[in-house]
Amino acid sequence: MEIRKTKPEELEVLLKMYEHARTFMATHGNASQWGNTYPSPQLILDDITEGNSYVCTEQDQIIATFYYKEGADPTYMRIYEGEWINDSRYGVVHRITSTGNVKGAASFCLNWALEQCGNIRIDTHRDNIVMQHLLDKNGFKYCGIVYVEDGTERIAYQKVV
Repeated sequence: MEIRKTKPEELEVLLKMYEHARTFMATHGNASQWGNTYPSPQLILDDITEGNSYVCTEQDQIIATFYYKEGADPTYMRIYEGEWINDSRYGVVHRITSTGNVKGAASFCLNWALEQCGNIRIDTHRDNIVMQHLLDKNGFKYCGIVYVEDGTERIAYQKVV
């Protein structure tokens, strides 16, 4: 598997992956985290344009995608009912999903992100048991509660090398 920046012409592939992810989440008890329309095509295109959208490929096929950026994230400025492991510079991962066709793709993406800066913060919906399991399996530690832009609660994790 390899990680590289997403190309603008790959937008449609990513949109299909996110559509699949929304269906998967809904059938696994997490219908509200991304609803029926998140992330929007414009948000993904902005991620690509800003250089923060990445894809994981195997044999030249896109098998996963995610947002990665180093530096402070407004979502993580305040944490409730807990605390971050440290206040050092960190990277964030958002909107991670895979095709589901290659085992370990999401873990590969998380490990790649961790290799970039050694300190990753990430959050997920309380109902997203699949993602919580993935984070636990990959050594992320539960840190507390954060609130995303629309005011909804997320559970926050961090991993430090």
